Amino acid sequence: MTTAPHTAPELRQVAEQAAADLEEASAPDILRWAADTFGRRFCVTSSMEDAVVAHLASRVMPGVDVVFLDTGYHFPETIGTRDAVAAVMDVHVITLSPRQTVAEQDAEYGPKLHDRDPDRCCALRKVAPLEEGLRGYDAWATGLRRDESPTRAGTPVVGWDAKRQKVKIAPIARWSQADVEAYVAEHGVLTNPLLTDGFTSVGCAPCTRRVLAGEDARAGRWAGLGKTECGIHL
Repeated sequence: MTTAPHTAPELRQVAEQAAADLEEASAPDILRWAADTFGRRFCVTSSMEDAVVAHLASRVMPGVDVVFLDTGYHFPETIGTRDAVAAVMDVHVITLSPRQTVAEQDAEYGPKLHDRDPDRCCALRKVAPLEEGLRGYDAWATGLRRDESPTRAGTPVVGWDAKRQKVKIAPIARWSQADVEAYVAEHGVLTNPLLTDGFTSVGCAPCTRRVLAGEDARAGRWAGLGKTECGIHL
């Protein structure tokens, strides 16, 4: 196993070359490249909507770090999925928490910040904790797919995360929802129970609703607010 250099210019060059080389590669091959290139300085992030990318990564890198953000607003089903993944998969689940509890945030900013200023709430409870949690890594993998929404249609399989100065990997970017469902069925991969209860994208409970017929997969997130991303992937 080789380890990529840690300087930002070198990492960016690695990302740009891999984006071209791996565009047509399979998800396991993309993750195998990540494991070989970055070793333990590579991790998977998961919202625990499902454990597909974590499962894929565990097959090429047993014990891989899987980073989960506990915002304090998750559905119980999401926390349960995290605990199940930690119990049955060959991964090391790492839970990140915001610096403030929900009560402390309410005391400083007022209650229900997610209703009044959802961008600020996401910045405090998602973006900032993730940036701190990723400091020990050179590369991170996500479950982003191009078919999820127009804002994700251009997702590269390997890209450069300029905000965090890290390599960002989307091994299933070219997959469809049918591909995900087929993989889950074939391998018995854990999924969030809410996915069978009308939810197609699972975020924080106050900001997530069931999706209506004809809506895209992320229409249930921040419905009616004109907001489509928490900020992690912007």
